[in-house]
Amino acid sequence: GGYHMIIEHSAEVRGKTPFYRHLYVQVLAAIAAGILLGHFYPELGTELKPLGDAFIKLVKMIIAPVIFLTVATGIAGMTDLAKVGRVAGKAMIYFLTFSTLALVVGLIVANVVQPGAGMHIDPASLDAKAVASYAAKAHEQSITGFLMNIIPTTLVGAFAEGDILQVLFISVLFGLSLAMVGKKAEPVVDFLQALTLPIFRLVAILMKAAPIGAFGAMAFTIGKYGVASIANLAMLIGTFYLTSFLFVFVVLGAVARYNGFSIVALIRYIKEELLLVLGTSSSEAALPGLMNKMEKAGCKRSVVGLVIPTG
Repeated sequence: GGYHMIIEHSAEVRGKTPFYRHLYVQVLAAIAAGILLGHFYPELGTELKPLGDAFIKLVKMIIAPVIFLTVATGIAGMTDLAKVGRVAGKAMIYFLTFSTLALVVGLIVANVVQPGAGMHIDPASLDAKAVASYAAKAHEQSITGFLMNIIPTTLVGAFAEGDILQVLFISVLFGLSLAMVGKKAEPVVDFLQALTLPIFRLVAILMKAAPIGAFGAMAFTIGKYGVASIANLAMLIGTFYLTSFLFVFVVLGAVARYNGFSIVALIRYIKEELLLVLGTSSSEAALPGLMNKMEKAGCKRSVVGLVIPTG
């Protein structure tokens, strides 16, 4: 199944490419170099922020076309349109269930470890305006507002603004329309499928800049906040990683085993994308590459397109 395809693909890539040409090695080296530069030359490090920002902007530029092509062609190729609803329904149940489990794991670990207990933070010293702005944003987030925000004002507007959920909404509707039109829409589907090749090649080209983006982002973070300030938050950071480790290997590990593959094999397969998120502090940076890899691993295009952008 998918597990064996992941292993075979990883082994094939490993066998042909020298270790220093692997993206994850380059990103790791870039993160290490960024930490060193930010520590020893903090002023220079803070000036390198545009490198990280530019890379994230490059990735955001390509996310909308990747989602549109993946979802539209995936749904257009489905003979049973009821499956689209079933996939979306299953994805929603999965997100709700595992978000709740993640919350439970986080609360248990936080109550056991109590990472902020020794930090002696005075609430009066916090920026009242910043706290008020976060509270206002949280208050504004209603289910109706969220659903209304998914519907774009114009068809082009969603792509121009790069709103992922709006692009996904348009992609699903367009894919359903293509599937309903049937044979007469085949030239359009063929064109879109042909267009996926240069778009994903463009993703591969942009990913070559990932080490530069990770280097700039890490140099800025360490240059601005310093290793010492991060060390002071070691307990908090350690608790976060412990919680993530437990959730990934215990909860998601059980799901992976139930579905017949190893969570470790999956992590090894997507290690470049995980390191990219770590280096740039942006999950969007990993989205195009992750969608491409999941499709190569044997996941259906329609499932990849519906699940990953919403997750």
